[in-house]
Amino acid sequence: MTITRHEPTEIFSKVVEANGFVFTAGVTAKDTSQDAKGQTEEILKEIDRLLSLCGTDKSKIVSTTIWVSDIRYREPMNEVWRAWTGGKDLPGRACVEAKLADPKHLVEIAVIAAK
Repeated sequence: MTITRHEPTEIFSKVVEANGFVFTAGVTAKDTSQDAKGQTEEILKEIDRLLSLCGTDKSKIVSTTIWVSDIRYREPMNEVWRAWTGGKDLPGRACVEAKLADPKHLVEIAVIAAK
């Protein structure tokens, strides 16, 4: 099995390809001045970019984990999520409230996609 790691940092790779699947790290917004909707939009654009880098796209996402720093951010995040997915090719998904690494981050999303 070949494993390809893309855009490694000192502690993780942003996206990894292995055995016909693509795994993103948890993606957060760079612009933390945005509200939950704005951060989610930025995150989903980055996920689109990472999936494209690996030759796949959001229609092939099979699993998603979403963390929100406050459960009240779930609905604004879901509004952006619904627009992004268009209600099609929906993956399995978990959404939980969690303390994120940086208190300015309101949303973090990781996905697993097929190639």
